[in-house]
This record gives sequence, structure tokens and C-alpha cells, in this order.
Amino acid sequence: MDTQEIKTRLEAIFQKTFEDQTLQIHEAMTANDVEKWTSLTHLVMIDAVEQEFKTKLLLKEILKLKNVGDLIHLLVIKTSAS
Repeated sequence: MDTQEIKTRLEAIFQKTFEDQTLQIHEAMTANDVEKWTSLTHLVMIDAVEQEFKTKLLLKEILKLKNVGDLIHLLVIKTSAS
């Protein structure tokens, strides 16, 4: 799966999770950039990502993520491996 396809699918997840259909993700985006991003919505978003991409994100992988770009790159790796 390529980066653009992952970004498109991820953006839909973010829009639904954070209840903002105008939300556009970018690689430098962090929780500080999204008003409704809380610890609970973070868990909901990670669960939605795992379901959408049919993969499991390990806690150590999640803890290393510094921004949306890191998540996109992790998903590129995980979806190419399957």
C-alpha cells in the first residue's frame, strides 16, 4: 500500500474519530493540533486504524510515534509486510 492511499484512509479515520469532516492530516500533525484529541479519542483512533488496516500496533510502536507522519510510515511498513 502506498503512502497516499494510507494517508487518505487515515484522514477518514481522523475525521470520524475527532468528529470533524474538514480535518486534513499532515505529517507534522500531533495531538496538540487537534482540539478533540484526548487520551480516550487516541485509543479509539488507534483501534480504528488497526481495524481499517487489518494490523496490530504494538505498544512499543505506538509509544515511538511523534506525529502523524510517523504513523503513516509505520503503516507503510506494516502493510507492505503483509
